[in-house]
Amino acid sequence: MAIPEYISALRASAGRQLLWLPGVTAIVFDDRGRVLLNRRTDTREWAVLGGIPDPGEQPAACAVREVYEETGVHCVPERVVLVQGLEPVTYENGDICQYMDITMRCRAVGGEARVNDDESLEVAWFAVDALPDLNEFGRFRIKQALADAPTWFDPMSSD
Repeated sequence: MAIPEYISALRASAGRQLLWLPGVTAIVFDDRGRVLLNRRTDTREWAVLGGIPDPGEQPAACAVREVYEETGVHCVPERVVLVQGLEPVTYENGDICQYMDITMRCRAVGGEARVNDDESLEVAWFAVDALPDLNEFGRFRIKQALADAPTWFDPMSSD
């Protein structure tokens, strides 16, 4: 996964300490109701699409950009389906990040699904009842994107 330049600059002064970062996940459906996934180069696993907004970039614009950069598909965000602060992640190099994920349901409007950058080994459309092996993060977000419900968020802690 490419590290945005501004995060590399932050790391130069912040070291390996925790960085609190925005993240955007895009759940993209086509006109047949299939969901777009990529098999990532770093984990070799199927995943939902997403990334980190550039400074000043709106979450919806980030979703559109990330989907196109990774898959060649043009999409339109339709609604926010979930907002969730995630647990901290420690990367192999010792960097620690924690993400505030904003997940959006998106509709494909053009392009052709293909590997479009070095972050994906494969890109494909899947029927929601025939998903490949996918982690709970992705499955939950697809479920929420399919639900006709208000935006989901973690309940407040009672601590």
